[in-house]
Amino acid sequence: MALSAKLELRQGQQLVMTPQLQQAIRLLQLSNVELGEFVEAELERNPLLEREETTAQNAEAVPEKADDGSGTDGGEDDNWLDLREPVQDQSGGLDADFGNVFQEPGTGEPSYDPSASGLGWANVTQRMHNGGDEDNDLEDYVANQVSLRQHLSEQLPLTVSDSVERIVGQYLIDLTDEAGYIPADLASLADRLGKSLEFVESVLTKLQTFDPPGVFARSLAECLALQLKDQNRYDPLMAKLLANLDLLGSRNLTALKKAVAVDMDELADMIREIKCLNPKPGLKFGSVQMQPVVPDVIVRAASDGGWHVELNSETLPRVLIDRTYYTRVAKTANNERDKDYLFECLQTANWLVKSLDQRARTILKVADQIVRQQDSFFVYGVQHLRPLNLKTIADAISMHESTVSRVTSNKYMATPRGIFELKYFFTSAIASSSDGEAHSSESVRYRIKQLIDAESADGVLSDDQIVDRLRAEGVDIARRTVAKYREAMRIPSSVQRRRDKRLSEHLSGTL
Repeated sequence: MALSAKLELRQGQQLVMTPQLQQAIRLLQLSNVELGEFVEAELERNPLLEREETTAQNAEAVPEKADDGSGTDGGEDDNWLDLREPVQDQSGGLDADFGNVFQEPGTGEPSYDPSASGLGWANVTQRMHNGGDEDNDLEDYVANQVSLRQHLSEQLPLTVSDSVERIVGQYLIDLTDEAGYIPADLASLADRLGKSLEFVESVLTKLQTFDPPGVFARSLAECLALQLKDQNRYDPLMAKLLANLDLLGSRNLTALKKAVAVDMDELADMIREIKCLNPKPGLKFGSVQMQPVVPDVIVRAASDGGWHVELNSETLPRVLIDRTYYTRVAKTANNERDKDYLFECLQTANWLVKSLDQRARTILKVADQIVRQQDSFFVYGVQHLRPLNLKTIADAISMHESTVSRVTSNKYMATPRGIFELKYFFTSAIASSSDGEAHSSESVRYRIKQLIDAESADGVLSDDQIVDRLRAEGVDIARRTVAKYREAMRIPSSVQRRRDKRLSEHLSGTL
């Protein structure tokens, strides 16, 4: 068979991932915090962009939309960015096909009003009684909290006088975690410091007298022992109990009573005393500050019994394109390099404005459809959560599943029942034991927790008994699935729960 070379023409289609299209996809899945950081970076980089300062006058100038009872705002507000001049794409189109990423909103789709009132995050002011100064707010107060390491470092020169011991002591303070514990391997620490193990242990003994009691412990048993010593309650019996904490953790009271060599009443008193101690004494001091979750979408009950869905205006970055500045600077551009730079800045600014607008509309469309699909949840609670997947939402709003997945990542919804991540409403389906509708896995988890919470010490349910209860209620579920859900909720086995309840009853009966 002879081989020959020839030329052929073939026609095909493929999606070209331009840099702007890639950024548009990334912009869609950013959280509100990440989006704010991205916009701030663009404001610093692009001289044609500026932040819109929202004032009370601007808010009053926006006419309120009438509630049509559909659960969302009425028409679409294409001018929500309130640009000073109409933005026109002088390039003949951005270098990104948003149809590949976003669906253009059509008539009748949910709209939003960024000037509408969202969650009112009030500015809490901490009034300090220091000469009437009312400028110290809560953030300043929290930021000035003394951390555990600062508190320990302040005690170091008061307790340790030797300079070498202070160096070792400060090193141990720096190793202390936020709960107040240090690594257990002192031998390697001694080698690292070039000191003997006995020297490091002697310094540690002094540090273990610091406030709060229990700090610088290498284990839970040592932490509890330090607190009991501080209270002058550490004795040989307590030492035996702390040496058998594993038996206490497994609620094996019979073996624990034998190991400590006391009767059940005295053992109950000792356990009660242990439970009054703090296993993590360092957490009472300032540590990593948790940031509150700011919802992207707000859901409120409408007067007609439906739901009103809107975007939280506080999470929407507002940017303007200063075309007046562009016109003035463009007249002074004398070379092609400057003209190209200005033109690129204008393109980027146009893209950002359009991307923010499309991102907001897409989030609202997805959130509105979630509310429609999970209406029973908002009315009756988690036990009525329906099975839902990304494809159902994607088909309903004519988008791709990947777009819905990006929209629901790191986005939160404030509802009358609390704040939930959008992904919370997507749950797998569990078949019905009859011919009824399938059950949401989240509602089944909730029902399992209800059954376990209602148990008594003499009526603890095994996983098989929970399966029988659920099947009687129309839920076709396997025992291993019940065990998986129970473990995911950190609920112990029936044997462990029975021991816990009997121990609690015994402790309460001896009070």
